[in-house]
Amino acid sequence: MNKPVELDLPVDGGTLRVLRFGGGPRVAVAAHGITASGMSFSGVARQLPDDWSLFAVDLRGRGGSTGTPGPYGIEQHAADVCAAAERWGGGGEVALTGQSMGAYVALRAAVRRPGLFSRLLLIDGGLPLPFPEGADPDAVLDATLGPAIARLAMTYPDEAAYVDFFQAHPALGPYWSEDIEAYVRYDLMGPAGELRSRAREEAVRQDGRELLVLNAEFAKNVTELTVPAHLLYAPRGLFDAAPGMLPEPLVRQFAGHLTVEEVPDCNHYTILMGEAAGVVA
Repeated sequence: MNKPVELDLPVDGGTLRVLRFGGGPRVAVAAHGITASGMSFSGVARQLPDDWSLFAVDLRGRGGSTGTPGPYGIEQHAADVCAAAERWGGGGEVALTGQSMGAYVALRAAVRRPGLFSRLLLIDGGLPLPFPEGADPDAVLDATLGPAIARLAMTYPDEAAYVDFFQAHPALGPYWSEDIEAYVRYDLMGPAGELRSRAREEAVRQDGRELLVLNAEFAKNVTELTVPAHLLYAPRGLFDAAPGMLPEPLVRQFAGHLTVEEVPDCNHYTILMGEAAGVVA
């Protein structure tokens, strides 16, 4: 179940690309991270039972939806995810999941349209991120996502150079796999000699600001959940070092509103694209 069918989803303002993995009657819809694409779910999809179909949405400004205009933002992405559930859910139960930024999108979708979803799986995201009062969100983004954002403005002579860039990343290189390489190659666009990421910096920055400044809203959303929800979180973060993106005290603070589980020996990326993908599936 690791080679997807590329589908188009009409939405307000244009069309989104959606990757369908598998052909079973049971449906899951997935939202990816801030600079990622639906291809990040290929490892999870491959380990799902045959009776499942996973619809991984390329959110606006990323992947095959790079040309889909804004507005960006968590609320719009949540509406788009709901549109995917309505389109392919067949009126039945739909499982909803999201990783990193996609977890906040999935959280918002589950709160806005609880009747659409039978359950919610948050993967290393969805809880309000610590953000110092008065801090500059762009400065915080650059400090935490610096290399990920920097690559969006860079060009590469060929696919091999782009793969080399990712293989040098401490949270990805040591765990390299076919799934990670497929994800990296799917992200490329442009003419030979001037290849670049499909992720648009303006979309990434707008969404990143919201992840920080709307932390009180996300905290409220967690307490409003009526859909059964489970959180998987990684002990290591963006650069393969502890602590993870969701500190233990934060997880404990919200453990009364959803079930929580630490996935051992993984980081923010490999919880989805490494051996831990089996736990997610």
